[in-house]
Amino acid sequence: MSDKTTIGVGMIGYAFMGRVHSQAWRSVGAFFDLPLAPRMAAICGRSKERTEAAAAQLGWAAAETDWRALIERDDVQIVDICTPGDSHAEIAVAALAAGKHVLCEKPLANTVAEAEAMVRAAAAAPSSVKSMVAFNYRRVPAIALARRYVEEGRLGEIRHVRAQYLQDWIVDPEFPLVWRLQKDKAGAGALGDIGSHIVDAAEYVTGQQVVGVSGLTETFVKRRPLAGESAGLGASRAESTGEVTVDDAALFIGRLSGGALASFEATRFATGRKNAMRLEINGGLGSLAFDFESMNELWVSEGGGGFERILVTEPDHPYAGAWWPPGHGLGYEHTFTHEIKDFLEAVATGADPSPSFADGLRVQRVLEAVERSAADGGRYTNVED
Repeated sequence: MSDKTTIGVGMIGYAFMGRVHSQAWRSVGAFFDLPLAPRMAAICGRSKERTEAAAAQLGWAAAETDWRALIERDDVQIVDICTPGDSHAEIAVAALAAGKHVLCEKPLANTVAEAEAMVRAAAAAPSSVKSMVAFNYRRVPAIALARRYVEEGRLGEIRHVRAQYLQDWIVDPEFPLVWRLQKDKAGAGALGDIGSHIVDAAEYVTGQQVVGVSGLTETFVKRRPLAGESAGLGASRAESTGEVTVDDAALFIGRLSGGALASFEATRFATGRKNAMRLEINGGLGSLAFDFESMNELWVSEGGGGFERILVTEPDHPYAGAWWPPGHGLGYEHTFTHEIKDFLEAVATGADPSPSFADGLRVQRVLEAVERSAADGGRYTNVED
């Protein structure tokens, strides 16, 4: 890739998502023939020591402790936002105003108002400046193949959508009060963190939008131990714990713009389920079923027959041909490599990357509608109200 134009990348955040994105930036050019050669120019975090350690470990050339300084760097043309949701809007708006391309982790923001500000900033930027929200599950080869089947009409009229995202990582009531359990930082709990994924995946595969919802949310464990702190001998539980201010689980039904009925379930309390992101679509001519815990498989029913398994590793399957011989499966990290590959191609060709900030705003409006419905006892709520 030495003969190709280099584009500098600056990433903000070095925890879970930062590590995953770093792996994708490192590997994307080795497997895809890209029009641009990404250079991992700088990584940013609040702790100088930890950020410098992350830069050395993850392959970044420099470390910053102020995201504004990262945006101002001449060697950074792409800003990759991997921070908690409370900072997405401020960083993205500033980066776009500085003429930098922006890739932002999901959900797009913590509120509809913040997401709207990000969409306005993207619209105000020069047409050559690109922005995208990182719904990585769109880049699972099996989900991309499912979308192809629907686009080709092989399922007929879409009538039912069932979407679930089931995890269990906070089942233990002694699990600490991390930032994902605090509304001021995360915006929402399971609804925003993983529910946003299944809303986007359902809309992406079906080509329809969620137009109305009726929802319930619940917080099963109301207080948790303070992260990184101890109360000391004799301290009360109230002094050693903090309030969980987000939902632990969300359950909602909805109607899609094409008339299909949909059900969505997002929970981090499904004991035994580690990352069961599931999608089933029933149409008049056939059905599709997917479970991320078997991410290389798509189950298909056509012509009134039962379900048959497709191993999505063939060269003509989406993304799969760039990797290994048929039958050699891909993993979670590859979805981010595909995401960055698509983003770089859009930047190079001037195309509008997908999902856009406007797509992210639409998902945010669905999430807010679910919250409004749940607060009103599950009343059916139009997304655009």
